[in-house]
Amino acid sequence: MKCIATVGLLVAVLTLAGCRTDYEDMTAAQHIEYSRHARSIYSYKPDPNAPIQMTYRIDDHRFMTLENYDNCYGDNYYNNTRLGIHQKIWTGKPTGYKGRVVIDDPSGMNVVVPTARNSSCGDRGCTSYFAYSTDSGRTFRWLDYKEYSSLASEDSANFTIAVAAQKLYVIEKILSNSYVKQYPLIPGIDISKPYPPGVKGDGFSASSRPTFMVQVRTPSGQDRFTCDASIRSAGQPKTP
Repeated sequence: MKCIATVGLLVAVLTLAGCRTDYEDMTAAQHIEYSRHARSIYSYKPDPNAPIQMTYRIDDHRFMTLENYDNCYGDNYYNNTRLGIHQKIWTGKPTGYKGRVVIDDPSGMNVVVPTARNSSCGDRGCTSYFAYSTDSGRTFRWLDYKEYSSLASEDSANFTIAVAAQKLYVIEKILSNSYVKQYPLIPGIDISKPYPPGVKGDGFSASSRPTFMVQVRTPSGQDRFTCDASIRSAGQPKTP
């Protein structure tokens, strides 16, 4: 069952009604507001003076940063210094997602940012999502990649989520094989809805196309989010 609520009621609906809020049904602004309110459930105390951390670098002008954070939980931004983009995507712990992330789109138009909850999900489990952009990171949409996981962060280690030219791959390792969902990426597309005429996705076993990811890599070589949980602003004690 999906929850439909105003921004101010999203957390109350999720907590009290026990139903699932789908991020792909939210606007980007609603998702930011939801994650901001959800933060209050935990004991984190975001520090606006904490030095900005770069959590993922694509190349010399595109990268992800963590700001206003505590113990690596804070506001996550996508940056493109050539285009002057500093876009907040979500509030959470970037390293909650333990899988690989690869961004290799020569046009620079397509970006993906996987997330995963790094706390207990209870009996109902959590749904994990990724944010994606087709306009160089100016705006983002959301789509789920794993539903009803009791250990969302740990389960995310089985995934590789990658962007190549006009394609987005969600690759899940299951036992000895990997299974691939291939989504089309064209300007303005909403991949949670039926595709425009002539535009197609795909799904296949990685073993049937063993070379499909051979040439796909992030220009910097980085393929995982990083964060130093010990960093604090001046005068604040380091985390043990």
